Amino acid sequence: MPGLQLLRPDHAPALLAFERENRAYFAASVPDRGDAYFAEFDARHAALLAEQATGRCFFHVVVDGDGEVLGRINLIDAADGSAELGYRIARRAAGRGLATRAVREVCALAATAYGLTGLRAATTLDNAGSRVVLTRTGFTPTGDIVLCGRPGTRYVRDLGDLGDLRDPGHHPDREATDRQRSAAPRE
Repeated sequence: MPGLQLLRPDHAPALLAFERENRAYFAASVPDRGDAYFAEFDARHAALLAEQATGRCFFHVVVDGDGEVLGRINLIDAADGSAELGYRIARRAAGRGLATRAVREVCALAATAYGLTGLRAATTLDNAGSRVVLTRTGFTPTGDIVLCGRPGTRYVRDLGDLGDLRDPGHHPDREATDRQRSAAPRE
């Protein structure tokens, strides 16, 4: 089972491999990081760790049992009890609930370990997977936004009630939908 880990110096090689392997996949839904990101990766990684040490950002990786990075889940610009959530999951791990589980876990960490009371997030309208993850993890839409020239939606999540995060297997409001999905043929 993949686990969420706070970013460390020794994650660099696996994280770089993750970013290279998924570059084209990510560029289809978010702006490409550009060649300089990869050329200057070691310096960028060190800068992220230094920023994390200030307590204003919390960078996480989702790592499998072999140490391979399957995703990133980040909380940035933490101030006044709130931070911005961002995440990306490897193409080969997408569609299996990994993002939902990791976002739930980071929401719980945000409240219990980092002392945050709320999170913000945004995604483009054409990123249906991300919109589903945010909705399933308790984020509510607050309005329209333009992200890199594309229409999107801004979301917020109050971390005051973590009940839905402590028992991620129980979602009474989705039981009927889940039964329909399990009965429907897979595409």
